[in-house]
Amino acid sequence: MIGPASDVELLAEWTSGSRAAGDELIERHFALVHRFFRNKVGAELEDLIQQTFLACIEARARFQGHASFKTFLLAIARNQLFTHYDKQRRRALDLELATVPDLNTSPTGIVARREDERLLAEALRRVPLDAQVVLELAYWEGFGGDELARVLEVPLNTAYSRLRRAKVALRECLEALAPDRMAHVADELELTAAPAGSLG
Repeated sequence: MIGPASDVELLAEWTSGSRAAGDELIERHFALVHRFFRNKVGAELEDLIQQTFLACIEARARFQGHASFKTFLLAIARNQLFTHYDKQRRRALDLELATVPDLNTSPTGIVARREDERLLAEALRRVPLDAQVVLELAYWEGFGGDELARVLEVPLNTAYSRLRRAKVALRECLEALAPDRMAHVADELELTAAPAGSLG
């Protein structure tokens, strides 16, 4: 009994003009490509999926079968994504710095986000080191009370107290550095007074 055609065989048949082979290959890998683009683009999603599959035919000669077809397909999808944003923004994309929210935000929004990040980094440098460590563990590492207590080697209630004090210190630094932006950054980080026994 002959099994189903492999991805490589379907690609070869599609390249030779078999629409049925192309349809089967697309159906087989549509979900994969859809997941790749889903959280990175908006209305262009369907177009980019289609362009990715069509680019497979153009790139057929480069596919030697050393890697899986999925790897080949996602490499094409990645290139399609970067090309899309390059065209959209009409300038080279710094792939080491750009984030998806940046790419889907107006220039004014990008400037505001970068300013918030700069402000937060500066404020963190100005709080006591112990407070900085507590804040980074809580916000960036996602540590809860028990984990904070273990790292700080203090009782749980003490860990909560230190986090509350660190939040107050950070809020004060933000207010001193940029009163006009402080409320926005503080709200995003939920730098409000926390009830006893809470990390909030």
